[in-house]
Amino acid sequence: MELTSTDAEQLALDFFLEDWEIPEDDRDFFVALDARSVDDRWYVVEIGVEGLPDKWVIQVYDETKDCDPCFTFVSPIKASESETGLEEMPESIAEILRSERESKKVFVSS
Repeated sequence: MELTSTDAEQLALDFFLEDWEIPEDDRDFFVALDARSVDDRWYVVEIGVEGLPDKWVIQVYDETKDCDPCFTFVSPIKASESETGLEEMPESIAEILRSERESKKVFVSS
């Protein structure tokens, strides 16, 4: 592998912040939570907001150093409780989390 987990975390974080057009002043709220290698071909990187359980999962490919634009949002917070923990967040971050929480898909097993 050419990339290290630290490199993959930074690539994913930069990609995420640009994709969501996060204002410069609010970027420090987002952190890379974890990066793990998969089959020595890519990394799965988790991005979150410090102190909240929500996270985005992004794939970073080793060979090209590209991030998959189809990343996944994961949260234990129900859509009906989308305001949970957002009281102290800047409005730009609160709006992103509120939107993601309200639109997340719920899977029900049969």
